[in-house]
Amino acid sequence: MTSRPSNIQVHPTAIVHPNVQFGEGCSIGPHTIIEPNVSIGAGTSVASNILIGEFTQIGAECKIHHGAVVGTIPQDLKFGGERSTLEIGDRTTIREFTTLNRGTNALGKTVIGHDVLLMAYVHIAHDCIIGNHVILSNATQLGGHVEIEDYVVVGGLVAIHQFVKIGRHAMISGGAKVSKDICPFIKVAREPLKPVTLNSVGLKRRGFSDESLRVLKQMFRLLFRSHLNITQAVDAIEEKVPPTEEFHGLLQFIRESAARSKTHGRGILS
Repeated sequence: MTSRPSNIQVHPTAIVHPNVQFGEGCSIGPHTIIEPNVSIGAGTSVASNILIGEFTQIGAECKIHHGAVVGTIPQDLKFGGERSTLEIGDRTTIREFTTLNRGTNALGKTVIGHDVLLMAYVHIAHDCIIGNHVILSNATQLGGHVEIEDYVVVGGLVAIHQFVKIGRHAMISGGAKVSKDICPFIKVAREPLKPVTLNSVGLKRRGFSDESLRVLKQMFRLLFRSHLNITQAVDAIEEKVPPTEEFHGLLQFIRESAARSKTHGRGILS
């Protein structure tokens, strides 16, 4: 049996396996069940009627709200009971009735970063990688192997197809069906889903300079407003746009997406 810090609070109706590892100052609410081989970081609060499955690692100062189901086995018929994990970073908030699955043999883990907000009824499937400072609004649903980079904001009732990758600082409107990769820094909306503009407001709030915004707007126009295909647009960007950190990051994302599309058939939303 693992010794517990003296200042944690576990409600008497909670069922907690003896080998769960707690950091200082944790609290566990009524009727919560925590399975073996779980670690919970300092200052994390776990509310009522929550299930935390085996091999889940939760960081410090997280907040898990009523009814969430965290770290259960994948909803994948290929899963054969192999050991896999769910890893959650620090200061992440998981709202009511969210469901988070462990990985499979494909990656071995599902990862959710630091300072993430998962609103109510979010589902994150097996082998997903979620970056830092991501917001997934109510009832967002992720298939397996989805990757979401830092500072992405996803509206409510969004469905994201398996193997899709969403670039950093992108923003997705509510109700969208996302079946292709989404470039960094842009906003996507409408039906069918299209790139509509640069995510200028979000980028300004995060300290992007006027020069960086100017370069990104020029790249956006060439990619999505020039009637060039993606390959032609990349050639035009390399010829006409001054190289910056954002320049290199966006082009790298596009090249990686093209390589991945040969395996998974996603490609870039354009």
